[in-house]
Amino acid sequence: MAHLTIPPAEEQLDVLVRGAVDLHPKEDLEARLKKSHETQTPLVIKTGFDPTAPDLHIGHTVVFEKMAQFQRFGHDVVFLVGDYTALVGDPTGRNAMRPPLTEGQIADNAKTYTDQVFKVLDPERTRVEFNASWLGKLSFNDTIMLASKYNVGRMLERRDFKQRFEQNKQIAVHEFLYPLMQGYDSVALKADVELGGHDQIFNLNVGRHIMEQYGLKSQCVLTVGLLVGLDGADKMSKSKGNHIGITEKPEDMFGKVMSISDALMWDWYTLLMDHSPDPATSDPLDAKKHLAQTLVARFHDDKAGQEVRAWWDAGRPVQNAETVDVVSAPLHNVLVQCKAATGRRDATRKIQQGGVSLSGERVQDANQVVASGEYLLKVGKKWAKNIRVSQVD
Repeated sequence: MAHLTIPPAEEQLDVLVRGAVDLHPKEDLEARLKKSHETQTPLVIKTGFDPTAPDLHIGHTVVFEKMAQFQRFGHDVVFLVGDYTALVGDPTGRNAMRPPLTEGQIADNAKTYTDQVFKVLDPERTRVEFNASWLGKLSFNDTIMLASKYNVGRMLERRDFKQRFEQNKQIAVHEFLYPLMQGYDSVALKADVELGGHDQIFNLNVGRHIMEQYGLKSQCVLTVGLLVGLDGADKMSKSKGNHIGITEKPEDMFGKVMSISDALMWDWYTLLMDHSPDPATSDPLDAKKHLAQTLVARFHDDKAGQEVRAWWDAGRPVQNAETVDVVSAPLHNVLVQCKAATGRRDATRKIQQGGVSLSGERVQDANQVVASGEYLLKVGKKWAKNIRVSQVD
């Protein structure tokens, strides 16, 4: 594997600060980057992921993109699989104790993670580590010593613990171990920088403290913003159903990106891309198509990105779908002609409930006349046909 030339610190920071929320201490990171450039010695960049779910979504890849940036600058990027910390479960953002996973579930999920992460990272330049290799070797005495290096008062300053304590909700003692275990990971790896989502800032700062307690120079921490999901309201999450899985079909991925608001689109550009069009001069529709195509290309390939955009621009035709000839009429009548509805009342109900679209555009006016032309008609999630509309002779 060829060694990459590490560029000047200023050049790196211009890219690394994009989408960053916390960068602490910035002066220390800048100094490390300068020394790294001068000596051409890579920094150790650590990011940990607990395999608590079987698949990754694009919300996870915000941090992957930041890892890839460090990787392209020639640094030693460590993808840390938290197969041991997953036995505890990260309490971040939880209002109740996380249900424990079995070792078998963790192993299966870890395999999926390490397969999927290389859709973003370069496998030849990524160091994959499993924290069971050092945490599993700690004796009970070692764990007591680790626990002695942080106090309960500081732990209860953490927002989720504080809220649960004030609401008399259970906090199990082992949950206090999680930030300490994550901090010990940084000790084991001698990390220069730890990356994470903004909601991880407490854990990352605990890592700074723990490293100092073990006589090491504290790591820098860099957090990125949390990707808001398709609903435009909450953090992207599989449990909320507002996510895009990175293994989804190109058509589904492209269509979901096109469904987000223009305002949310610009946030996605900031968090997912190195560069973005100028919102003041760009056409939002073209910008959204570019974003959707780029994401499909990233998680599939360039050909898939080009083909799915052409498919979208052509009106989203359904391959091998039946083509039905109908006459121009109000939409409710067209549904009946296609046998997508049993009658006018049934058609009107389906239309008003928002389940009907023509070539990707939702239509909720049952009386809208469908003009001559060819369309993809979708009714609900499973019914789809290409229709050819002509005028009555």
